[in-house]
Amino acid sequence: MTGLLRGRVLLLVPRAAFAAGAGVLTAGIAVHAARGGAAPAAMLALYLGWLLLEAPVTFRRAAASPADARTLPPYALARLLLVASAALGPFPWAGSSAWSAIPALLFVAGVALRWTAIRTLGRFYSHHVMRQDGHRVVTGGVYRAVRHPAYAGMLLANLAFTCFFLTPLSAAAFVLLVAAVAWRIRVEERAMWDVPGYPPYAAGRARVLPKVW
Repeated sequence: MTGLLRGRVLLLVPRAAFAAGAGVLTAGIAVHAARGGAAPAAMLALYLGWLLLEAPVTFRRAAASPADARTLPPYALARLLLVASAALGPFPWAGSSAWSAIPALLFVAGVALRWTAIRTLGRFYSHHVMRQDGHRVVTGGVYRAVRHPAYAGMLLANLAFTCFFLTPLSAAAFVLLVAAVAWRIRVEERAMWDVPGYPPYAAGRARVLPKVW
């Protein structure tokens, strides 16, 4: 496969993952609603709303050639596996509980953090790892706290989602997602390292979790 063709195929991965995820979530909402599971159906609807919120970014035309040829498919597959394990599997809890509100609130907080990071970056944000013309380091807003708040918010939301639908399969899918995100961050930072101001910015703050990593 030539580099140009591989790049074109790669650009389709987020769109294909979006379509598959939206389809699985819609099916899961119907399945859980038919079983009388209002709580899991509502949580799946929240996740579907998250996908739709990011749809304009997902389908935005790429401004440069992506550099994540190897990391994007595992990342997309891990998220899809996590969604499928929740949407199509049995709900692990008997009935609803007030405790289920905690992961639901953490999910909303994670999505809010991610969306704030996306809005702060503006045109420099992409679902792909890429350098764009005029790329500059953004250090304001949530980027004062960590270098990758969009990934931090995404991981928090998916952790909350995993806790809500806690099964061995969903836990394994989340571990795969964390590994894929860590790999993508490494690739992204190599691509960004020669952007003026990025090395001193990176030296002063953690990647996704202050004092940890």
